[in-house]
Amino acid sequence: MTHIDPHSDDRLGAGLSTNPETGVVPPLSATGWLRWLWRQLTSMRTALLLLFLLALAAVPGSVFPQQGVNPIKVSTWVAAHPGIGPFMQRMGVFDVYASPWFASVYLLLFISLIGCVVPRMRLHWRAATSAPPAAPRNLSRMQNFTSLESQEEPQKVLDTAKARLKGARWKVIDGTDASGSWISAEKGYLRETGNLIFHLSLILILVAVAVGGLFGWKGNVIVKTGNGFSDTLTQYDVWGGGRFVNPAHLPPFSFTLADFQVQFDRAVSDRGSPQLFRATVNYRTDPRAPLQTSIVQVNEPLSVDGAKVYLVGHGYAPHFIIKDAHGHQIYNDAVVTLPQDGNFTSTGVIKLPDASPQLGFDVVFYPTWIPTSITSAFPAPDNPAVYLDVWRGDTGMNSGVPQSVYTLDKSHMVLLGRHPSLIPGQTWTLPKGAGTITFAGWQRWASFQIAYDPGKNIALAAAVIALLGLMSSLFVRRRRIWVKALAGPQGTTVEVAGLNRVEGADMAADVEYVVHHLSPDAPGTDVTKRNS
Repeated sequence: MTHIDPHSDDRLGAGLSTNPETGVVPPLSATGWLRWLWRQLTSMRTALLLLFLLALAAVPGSVFPQQGVNPIKVSTWVAAHPGIGPFMQRMGVFDVYASPWFASVYLLLFISLIGCVVPRMRLHWRAATSAPPAAPRNLSRMQNFTSLESQEEPQKVLDTAKARLKGARWKVIDGTDASGSWISAEKGYLRETGNLIFHLSLILILVAVAVGGLFGWKGNVIVKTGNGFSDTLTQYDVWGGGRFVNPAHLPPFSFTLADFQVQFDRAVSDRGSPQLFRATVNYRTDPRAPLQTSIVQVNEPLSVDGAKVYLVGHGYAPHFIIKDAHGHQIYNDAVVTLPQDGNFTSTGVIKLPDASPQLGFDVVFYPTWIPTSITSAFPAPDNPAVYLDVWRGDTGMNSGVPQSVYTLDKSHMVLLGRHPSLIPGQTWTLPKGAGTITFAGWQRWASFQIAYDPGKNIALAAAVIALLGLMSSLFVRRRRIWVKALAGPQGTTVEVAGLNRVEGADMAADVEYVVHHLSPDAPGTDVTKRNS
């Protein structure tokens, strides 16, 4: 029995160290850490995790209104949640796809996919260009096996099998070993090809998104009926462009909202749902171009110079005429009000910073007003009326601090009075000699999104290619077949075996195909199936 001195360097375990002299694993160098991080990032597990995180990061874009789609709803949401709204806006919750945290996940996924796919492409190329493996010595151990007797010579049997398999687009080689002559065939390389094409298409989709983000732009604008819009930066309510977009080079088109039509269902079951929602616009592709007319509807945008004009919203703009205490007209315009519910109960404000004293109005517009309700009874203008609060004091507009056009800062103002039901044509004499306000009528407004996305065609092509690649990887089976012909005293013994590279799939049909062409007069073939 060997004695081990516990104080000697030869004690148990010393020989298992990667550093026999000290018994301590040396720390990784900076290069080693970089290699480890790269292996972790380019693993398929990390790619799947990043894909899940990307989907998770996109959830706020579906739950909360987005600045690039509907800035009006964003402003309304932030104003209705003064505590958490500004914080969420700073965190990019209302502009998810342009936020730094979304971009970081996006870029990491892009790098991870490239690191996963490129090595697999090299391996697949080697597999697809190499010969099938030689036949195993004992075919009876294969997943699917059968044998038969033939009166043909062994080489003729193999030539027949080889011709049939090549005709069915199998890659075939032949050979001879100690057990006899054989052929080996393999098929189904398109399975891995489709898998790689699918992942390459995902990379192409990410590239398309990047192209759209860098070279694309989009903006939103509200246009009242009868008013127009020119595609210049100052005309937009909200505009955002990619890093390589020059706002001075926007397409020089313009349009006028000639008419806007909305019809609501009055049936009891679907009461209030829109049946018709379209805008008629007169547009010019440039200032010298002839005037053209187009109908813009949901999913039917106007396309001009590569940009698309989408109809994304609509509402009401009540018209007011305001006069001061001396009877001088100080305001004559329609104010845009934002819908607050499905029946288009809408809110807005009027600010008069140049009046003496300064005045401000809270406006609530009811398309169908009912005296006993605080909301509109129906979205169509069956009985329009407005609720008004008038305030006097400093509106804050001369302070230089930016303000939303849809909110009124009342911190330095006092309430003068309110009118609960002003109807079209009616005038309200304001309290304390502040003047008069007349509800002159109303008109409609439409919200348009104008967008240019050069990456959308690339994304569409990539999505189609990805679908084709996915179908190939799902329905194509990688499989192998071997045929041996052994000469015997009473003829030739033929052994046929198959192996499916896909778990759970069956090779019996392929084996029977080969056997049938080798012995077409034989009755049903008994193919022995073994668990692989």
